[in-house]
Amino acid sequence: MSVVEPPRPPEENNRRMALVRAAAVLFRDQGYERTTVRDLGSAVGMQSGSLFYHFRTKEEILVAVMALGITSTTEQLAAALAEAASLRDKLAALFRVHLNSLLGDNQAALEVMLYEWRSVSETAKPGLIVLRDRYEALWQQVLDEAAAAGLVKQDTRLLRRTLLGSLHWTVQWYRRDGELSVDDLARHMLQLVLTE
Repeated sequence: MSVVEPPRPPEENNRRMALVRAAAVLFRDQGYERTTVRDLGSAVGMQSGSLFYHFRTKEEILVAVMALGITSTTEQLAAALAEAASLRDKLAALFRVHLNSLLGDNQAALEVMLYEWRSVSETAKPGLIVLRDRYEALWQQVLDEAAAAGLVKQDTRLLRRTLLGSLHWTVQWYRRDGELSVDDLARHMLQLVLTE
């Protein structure tokens, strides 16, 4: 029988979220292995031992960072798809939400998900895979609908993987002070995919 944890007080949740967001930046900038518990504590003004009031291990913090990035992006995409008036609007939402999340508020957490996957233990991966699959299922559904309507090529599984890989790589080259806004980039990338 599992024990249900009592709800956390709001200030405790705020502290926990501040820690996760700070960890996302540190893990992205320094790498998970090179970031110490002391670094994490310093980033949020806590003693390193106090971190373990919120998390049992450093890896739990890593998993929370990754879960935050993918869950937040999934929620944003689901909301955008629910508001889309047409199939083309749904396709546009895929690109717009993904890029705005990846190059915006969730950038650090999503980069950690992309580049620190090797640091996650085999026992922790299944929960993250469920979250990733939930997000990719939204993409797959829209791409399948678009293929049936003749808007994109028929091999939607390969298309999904190719598109997500290309979008993820934008963190390496996109510059906010460049020629394109994130929304402009999303529109241009969508145009490369449409067959009509």
